[in-house]
Formats: sequence, structure tokens, C-alpha cells
Amino acid sequence: MTEQRTLPPPSGTDFTSPSPAYDPVAQAQLFEGVIGKRFIAFIIDAIIISLLWLVAVFVVGVLGIVTLGLAWLLFGAIFPIVGLGYNALTIGGPTSATVGQRLMGLEWRTWFGAKVSPLIAAFHALLFWFSFVIFFPILLWCLFDPQKRCLHDIFAGVVTMNRR
Repeated sequence: MTEQRTLPPPSGTDFTSPSPAYDPVAQAQLFEGVIGKRFIAFIIDAIIISLLWLVAVFVVGVLGIVTLGLAWLLFGAIFPIVGLGYNALTIGGPTSATVGQRLMGLEWRTWFGAKVSPLIAAFHALLFWFSFVIFFPILLWCLFDPQKRCLHDIFAGVVTMNRR
């Protein structure tokens, strides 16, 4: 008969524990005031995204007239494209922060300390909007996390902190 063997425990990463790159105890200055700054940055970014939406609606409206209404089929795609694109290009860009986050002195890093890619930034924004629209209390997780991360931050594997 063959001998039954057990598999070793999985060596996967536990993203729910604090980031190994940023210690919330030893580097507490990175996370001081982050929750309030994120809220103000969100308001600034929401205003910017709203203005971008208005411009996009105007452009698609004009294109709709030129294309005899064909471009108006894009109206449903404007809102997600503008919002996700804004986050992908700003958080996933060289500054690792949106305009509002830069004004508040914040930056984003991956769980391991690298810069965030545009794809992860767009995925993070998508998770945020789902949590914001569907189940708002999920955003309160940051009040109990040592690195002030919300659940959508943990799922995307990112950390927000004060700019170093």
C-alpha cells in the first residue's frame, strides 16, 4: 500500500496582517492623520472627477451630433471610464497619488512597498466604489486597522501613508 502524505501548509501571503514594508509601530509617522486626509482628498478628487465627467458628457454630446447620434451610445461608459481612468493614471502614475491625495501629502504603495501599477489602482478604485455604494460601513474598517487601511485597501494589497 502507498503511504499517505500530508501537504505542507500553504506559504501564501496574508494581506490582512500589517504590511511588512511599513511597520505601524516603528514608523507611526507614516500613518498619523491618514483617515482625515483621505476624506478631504476624496472630496477634492470627487470634484475633479465630476468636472471631468461634465467635459466628457459635453464631448460625447457634440460627437453625437456629428455622428448622427451614434456616439451617444457611449454615455453609459463615460462614468466608469473617467473614474477608473483618473485613478489608474494618478495613483498608478509616477506620483502614486491622485491630485487630492498629493495636496494632502499622501501616497500609495503596494503591500510590499513598491509603486502601485495602473491596473491595481483601477482595481482598487472599483473596489472602493462598490464598498461605498453597496455597503458603506465597510469603510469604517480603517478605524481599527493599525495602518489605517480600509477593507478595499487590504483586498487590493495597497497601503496609503503620508508622503516620505
